[in-house]
Amino acid sequence: MARILLADDEAGARDLVRRALELDKHTVTVVADGASALELIARSPDGFDLLVTDIDMPGMDGLALAKSAAKHAAGLPVLLISGHAGERDNLDTGPANIAGFLAKPFSLEEIRSAVTGAIA
Repeated sequence: MARILLADDEAGARDLVRRALELDKHTVTVVADGASALELIARSPDGFDLLVTDIDMPGMDGLALAKSAAKHAAGLPVLLISGHAGERDNLDTGPANIAGFLAKPFSLEEIRSAVTGAIA
């Protein structure tokens, strides 16, 4: 069981991912934006085993969040999700610890498998 921080501005996507991960008995903390996620990481750098974040969010996007998270929690793996599959090829991940990329839409099994791989 892992402690997972999920950042996504789409309520439906947040709920789907949360429910999928709770099936595997993970503890999931959910936020709607990058700034809120970074605040939680900064307050507790060892508080999470994985960050799952949408790339396209208003304000601080998921890639900026991943890079900033690396400054506070260098070993925190990040699973990026996006509705734009082509984004994967053009990402400048810099110091971020990117453990995987998953294109939306995805199935419950796909997100569960991606998370299992990211925390292995």
